[in-house]
Amino acid sequence: MSLRIDTHVQGTAALKAAVDAITTVKPAGTDTDADGAHVVPLELRRWLARLRLLEGVPFAYLVPDSALLPPESIRFFYLDRRWTDALTQGALSVGTVTSADRSQLEQLHPVVRDEVDVAERSVRPVGGEGATSTSGTITGFLLRSRVVSGWPGMHVRAYDRELPGDDNVIVPQSDTRRLRLLRLERLAPAVLLVLFDGVPAIVHIEEPRRGIQFGIRLDATTTPTSFAPWIPPRDVTDPQKVINDRVPVPCRPGSPGVLDLKHLNQALIARADTKMKTGDGVVDSAEFALEALRFPYRQVFGDVHHPVTHLRDVFRPTVSIATEVGAAHVSLIERFREGLA
Repeated sequence: MSLRIDTHVQGTAALKAAVDAITTVKPAGTDTDADGAHVVPLELRRWLARLRLLEGVPFAYLVPDSALLPPESIRFFYLDRRWTDALTQGALSVGTVTSADRSQLEQLHPVVRDEVDVAERSVRPVGGEGATSTSGTITGFLLRSRVVSGWPGMHVRAYDRELPGDDNVIVPQSDTRRLRLLRLERLAPAVLLVLFDGVPAIVHIEEPRRGIQFGIRLDATTTPTSFAPWIPPRDVTDPQKVINDRVPVPCRPGSPGVLDLKHLNQALIARADTKMKTGDGVVDSAEFALEALRFPYRQVFGDVHHPVTHLRDVFRPTVSIATEVGAAHVSLIERFREGLA
């Protein structure tokens, strides 16, 4: 596939000056900047690194037909180095005029490639990710889904080997098995492009963990004309205890979708296994919040035979309330209890 770089957009004059700086440099490695001695100037290295990570490349070159990326689909791929090398060589050729310019630039292509390889890994400097891969292989995926527009701050993590235990194991941010994210960007409201430094064995895509999330659940078989929400009951004294059941969530009469929290609270109190009813017959706000807590959803891509268990192995909720609180907090707690009474 051949690529055409729009010289008016990219800036012919700037490229020409940058290429002149490369081809007229004296011995290799005499250009010194913040990163040390290089043949390619710093700004040009950064620009070429972003270009090799497909910034500025028309989306039609990545996905020539919409049928290749239908709605609610994900496509994993390898990035062909020969393709991206040709892309950078074509961009640099804009700054050449004579055959002598082209000959000098051609001799420097191996050096340019090595320096851009290093610059690629610093385009998105994020702490807590794995070290730079030595394989030089860049992989990634394109995701087209409503979750991209619904959760623009999704977390994406990739690991170079299967994790011990199961897919819900807790992995620290500094784990050396985690691959570096070279690019994570929404190309459209519902299209996400991700590039990894290396070949992942497992990929986690997860809802953002920002603040506390409360929610209900709906079955996939629910018809558009019906609305039957439910939540899983939890033992507030032992959050790790599994209660394999459902508690229907009531809605206000004539208002489907508007939750009736008072009757939901009564339904939870009526269950002995939730242990929500305290000695004085009232329910703490923390206990009620634990029942309505909704953990971030995680989608795992990897070995289909790898065991998967419940999210209770990852998220460990606890309930506590301060014994000494100010008058404002006491008033708020009492108002909450009165509202659920």
